[in-house]
Amino acid sequence: NQLNIEGKVLKMKRVYLDHAATTYVLPEVLKEMEPYFTDVFGNASSLHSFGQEGAVAVAEAREKVAKVLGANSNEIYFTSCGTESNNWALRGIAYKKGKGHIITSQIEHPAILQTCADLEKKGFEVSYIGVNNNGIINLEELKKAIRPDTILISVMSANNEMGAIQPIEEIAKIAKENKIPFHTDAVQAIGAIKFNVKEMGIDMLSLSGHKFYGPKGIGVLYIRNGLGIAKFMTGGEQERNMRAGTTNTPLIVGLAKAITLAYENFDQKVEELAKKRDYLINRILTEIPYSSLNGDSKNRLPNNVNISYKFIEGESILMLLDFDGIAVSTGSACSSGSLKSSHVLLAMGTDIELAHSSVRMTLGEKTTYEDLDYTVDCLKKVIENLRNMSPLFAEFKGGITNV
Repeated sequence: NQLNIEGKVLKMKRVYLDHAATTYVLPEVLKEMEPYFTDVFGNASSLHSFGQEGAVAVAEAREKVAKVLGANSNEIYFTSCGTESNNWALRGIAYKKGKGHIITSQIEHPAILQTCADLEKKGFEVSYIGVNNNGIINLEELKKAIRPDTILISVMSANNEMGAIQPIEEIAKIAKENKIPFHTDAVQAIGAIKFNVKEMGIDMLSLSGHKFYGPKGIGVLYIRNGLGIAKFMTGGEQERNMRAGTTNTPLIVGLAKAITLAYENFDQKVEELAKKRDYLINRILTEIPYSSLNGDSKNRLPNNVNISYKFIEGESILMLLDFDGIAVSTGSACSSGSLKSSHVLLAMGTDIELAHSSVRMTLGEKTTYEDLDYTVDCLKKVIENLRNMSPLFAEFKGGITNV
């Protein structure tokens, strides 16, 4: 956060608006984890006292996660991340059944879409349900897609790019009426939406620690008791002989602490984030011409702002804002190596040029109004400079209307 020019050190403001990609670890979470890296280091699968200290910590963590989700502790399985949890949910059902039909949406995370594509190569059939222009799944299309051989419905709780919150309880009800297991990718929704998997009718749920101020490299798959699902990793007998691999005690403890903190003063935190989100949206749309919000203004995650800036590309905006110390995204962090237009925005019917011009800003608990004002002030200059260099904008200003 410092710039050295001719021997003089200048402080540069830094604003992090990419919390959907990852969050930092809260000090309280780090403190909770520390003993399990050094003092309580025994393998939680070992029978001696060193190992059993770790086993107790893991059991307590499992109880904490279950309490937040409204689940039983023996329905909580620890994984390495949300991607693994999603893979296990889909492949676990598919491999147990051996064949059949899967339903998902067109706007899922690559962890779902690419897993479905791989399962199609193995002989499974997949239906990809469309969404409206606000990114909400078409329930009638979902109902029509159900077949006698449908073995799973998987729809995310909230979209990672433009923040649309899906009607999960309605989808779960449709699945239950047709006796089909329902999985939801809740990676982006934890800390922003309250969950009770029993009341909501959710059979499987994926989450990842680093999205709610916990550590990277640790996730959860909730699997309802009685649901037949195949093992994902073979080897040892960890996770009740369902997911092999040495128990990652420190990270499990950290995830449990983080998810507990995420739901403390929940309503207050969500309300404050939403106010800041709306403040940022209003300033941008009011002060920057030819900008448009992607997704509904209210039915979205409280920290998500996804806006397209006509005539220029999102990647250019991202890089120039980075020079001002501002971190944003052009979509999913897992797709940042690709220059393709957002599959999410295209599924919503967004024009391909507008989709290419989108920028996602996601706020965090420490984001201030000062940060947002600085961001908008810098963004206005960036947009003006880029448009001054844009042939599309020059043509538009010259009176050509077909751009």
